[in-house]
Amino acid sequence: MSPPLTSRNPDLARLVQDGYELAILHGHIVISGVPYVNSKGEVRLGTLVSDMSNISGDITVSPITNGKHVAMWAGEHPCDSGGKPLEHMRHASGDKVLGPGLTVNHSFSKKPSAGYRDYHHKMTTYVDMIERHARELDPNVTARTHRFVESDDPQSPFHYPDTASGRVGITNVMRKLELARIGIFGVGGTGSYVLDLVAKTPVREIAIFDGDTFLQHNAFRAPGAPSAEQLRELPKKVDYLAGIYSKMHRGIVPHAFAIVADTIDKIGALDFAFICMDPGTPKRLLVEYLEQQGVPFVDVGMGIELIDDGLTGLVRVTTSTPDQRDHVRDNRRISFKDGGKDNIYAKNIQIADLNALNAALAVIRWKKLFGFYRMDPKVEHHANFAVSGNVITNEDKT
Repeated sequence: MSPPLTSRNPDLARLVQDGYELAILHGHIVISGVPYVNSKGEVRLGTLVSDMSNISGDITVSPITNGKHVAMWAGEHPCDSGGKPLEHMRHASGDKVLGPGLTVNHSFSKKPSAGYRDYHHKMTTYVDMIERHARELDPNVTARTHRFVESDDPQSPFHYPDTASGRVGITNVMRKLELARIGIFGVGGTGSYVLDLVAKTPVREIAIFDGDTFLQHNAFRAPGAPSAEQLRELPKKVDYLAGIYSKMHRGIVPHAFAIVADTIDKIGALDFAFICMDPGTPKRLLVEYLEQQGVPFVDVGMGIELIDDGLTGLVRVTTSTPDQRDHVRDNRRISFKDGGKDNIYAKNIQIADLNALNAALAVIRWKKLFGFYRMDPKVEHHANFAVSGNVITNEDKT
């Protein structure tokens, strides 16, 4: 999966980071929402457009040759604060269709003596020449709106660009998480928060597995806020959550079946797995399957008890990789004890904040494993958070 143009090219990435409403349409850079003054002295919004034919493969080339200093404009011709047209930048006027949904009305020609260094330099220079006059009338207007922009890459896992990573300069670090497919097994309390966090990463496909229905009690230990109408529909957990996170991430794939002997072969290939299931035989089947396939995974769990009108207990994260698996069974780090679903729910208290913490610890551990976060060479493969002491104990180090 190739990253989009805005992440492959620093000049385009900076436009996104700066908060411009950037789109790449029909081979053109398009910045919408640029404030300008019309001939009546009114502040309006226009669209600045630049040809982007100065590109080598998928890398932009400095727009200093072959007339690439010219920019185009959709809107009335910009004026100064008194309504006088900015003739010093006028190049030509007349409607021109650049593609479906993209028509310009004017073009500008204003070239620095040394030319434009890159497209960031070009577009911000033209924006400033136009916007400064609008700001004289209204100091609060700006083209840096940080409003929604569409993704410029149909192959991106996201429907819109990851501007959070871009604006702080960690796009290259985030690419370490561009895995082909991961699985989340169990999307009740902790698993639903795992999905919430992983959906913000560039994993191409996030497969979620759970055969249960999303019931009223699930609403109180999962992210978001379902309506009463949604709960009355009794949706499958995977379908309810996929409906939410597919609005952001294109690769959420629900699998509404439980992990049993007859379904284990339906899982498919995985690069990583989060196990957020209750103890029991199905978990043993899954662990054995993942080990046979050489898949690294994190298993999560909580043991919370009510003592003297207060809750206490542990939140656990256990990691298993092809290089270190023995601790999973030899030290009994993961329970495979069958107890009956009703009995498990009666004794296993779950609170949303601890579910979210358990998920966050698991996702951090995954990100460490793939190099997103720096990791101690003697990394732990088992960790417990003690609620009462606010202490994390790390064990089973390499």
